[in-house]
Amino acid sequence: MRKEKLDDGHLNNSLGSPVQADVYFPRLIVPFCGHIKGGMRPGKKVLVMGIVDLNPESFAISLTCGDSEDPPADVAIELKAVFTDRQLLRNSCISGERDEENLAFPYFPFVPDQPFRVEILCEHPRFRVFVDGHQLFDFYHRIQTLSAIDTIKINGDLQITKLG
Repeated sequence: MRKEKLDDGHLNNSLGSPVQADVYFPRLIVPFCGHIKGGMRPGKKVLVMGIVDLNPESFAISLTCGDSEDPPADVAIELKAVFTDRQLLRNSCISGERDEENLAFPYFPFVPDQPFRVEILCEHPRFRVFVDGHQLFDFYHRIQTLSAIDTIKINGDLQITKLG
């Protein structure tokens, strides 16, 4: 897959000021695969803004170590929204071995045909995941070399409106 940089190399943050683009992408088409410049590190944040489709079944946002399909790239964190049973699954997959999916959440934050904002903040021991400004969960690192986590993959029943 060819990866391109934004025309001027900058994105706008929520306050409208330019910030250096850390995620390069050709177009915001689902399924999407983009490169995270320099990989993850403590303090780095990945932002995904989008709109859930009108009749969604599910969608997933994954941070992976490369974009290899065969063998499949290690998945540092996968966030999967399943609308049929209103569950938010989170998982990782290292060397083909999936961990147990973590399920329990007090509420399901995604609504069909509505916009959302997911932020994945990398900290030293964990990822912190926020949806629409509310901290949803912590996910402790299973891949210790954070800089190897250099790809974002998004697929399913959504449209992407902004990445950063």
